[in-house]
Amino acid sequence: MSIEDFNVLVATEEHTPFAQAICDEMAESAKARGTGIAKRTPEYVANKMRAGKAVIAFHKDGTWAGFSYIESWGHGDYVANSGLIINPKFRKLGLAKAIKTATFFLSLKMFKGAKLFGLTTGLAVMKINNELGYRPVTFSELTDDDQFWKGCESCVNYPILQSKQRRNCLCTAMLFDPAHDEVKVPRPAGVEEE
Repeated sequence: MSIEDFNVLVATEEHTPFAQAICDEMAESAKARGTGIAKRTPEYVANKMRAGKAVIAFHKDGTWAGFSYIESWGHGDYVANSGLIINPKFRKLGLAKAIKTATFFLSLKMFKGAKLFGLTTGLAVMKINNELGYRPVTFSELTDDDQFWKGCESCVNYPILQSKQRRNCLCTAMLFDPAHDEVKVPRPAGVEEE
């Protein structure tokens, strides 16, 4: 099996029946790793699909393979690519990078000039972000939107974030500012520029 066995596309209404499975896998994966994750409901994930603010992947046999979504903060000045999850039977094939790359370019298209950011404890996500053009930053360079930080409340590490007054935590903050940072990867096929 290789990355050519998958279709990576912008999610739509027709993909909403997969929302529950995606949320279940997000929760199971975080539990297995012992790390935190902002919990999302199937309705939240389905709404991202309906709005065209999500990327989903399927194996050529039709099996759900992976997912990520876009969330904007600070009146669209900041955009996070969140909820990256890969079906366990399709891990270690390069699918996370393919989904993350498609989500990255979709974010640049939908939110022109916005700063893209993320928080992660995962080395693989840090590596992918770096390959895209993100750089590590301090938490002070991220959005100050309280709604974003409220999403951290369901994370097992939230007491640490709170005790540090949102200045740092166990996550690494990464930022891509299109005004200053350079895209390091080619645009994937099927993700047109506007």
